[in-house]
Amino acid sequence: MKKSILTLVALSATFSVMGQGYINFSTRVSGVVVGHVYGADPANQRITGNTASETPAGSTVYPGALLAGTGFYAQLFVDLGGGFTPVAGTLTTFRTGATLGGTPMPVVTAVQGVPIHATGTFQVRAWSNGGTASMNTYDAAVNAGLPAGNSDAFQVANLGDGVLEFPADMVNFRSFNLTIVPEPSTFVLAGLGAAALVIFRRRK
Repeated sequence: MKKSILTLVALSATFSVMGQGYINFSTRVSGVVVGHVYGADPANQRITGNTASETPAGSTVYPGALLAGTGFYAQLFVDLGGGFTPVAGTLTTFRTGATLGGTPMPVVTAVQGVPIHATGTFQVRAWSNGGTASMNTYDAAVNAGLPAGNSDAFQVANLGDGVLEFPADMVNFRSFNLTIVPEPSTFVLAGLGAAALVIFRRRK
């Protein structure tokens, strides 16, 4: 018995010194955090913050519908000091139904670069894949002009070791919606149109 206890203590010490912290990539943990990702607002405004029925309760209102199904991806990102990068293994789709719709399929994973019991700075990003499974990065969706969005940055403290401790929940996550960012070609056309208008006015 003593040998088993000593082994567990030794393992715990090893994980604490060498391991990466674990996080529960879930936006729905009853009594802890309940947030959702919503579709684009008709006015294409970026909206963030929880509604009155989410945890913690807020006052935000979302015109867009909850994201649901395999037509949308979500992914967790971490900022290790040089900007946000994807957390390996967190690319996922959305759950469906009246209760679970708007929440990504949960993933428990280690966060490389954030030690056990440390605090990490995170962001959730989501996007439409346009019905194409290969549209599996946030940047690709934005470049293709598909609806995409991101949460405000939030911190998660005390990441667990994933073996002897529970992974940390995303307690500071808040809901957000998607927007549609015009494709680069749209900006080019708009610029050309503006230039043509200026030239036309000068000639008059």
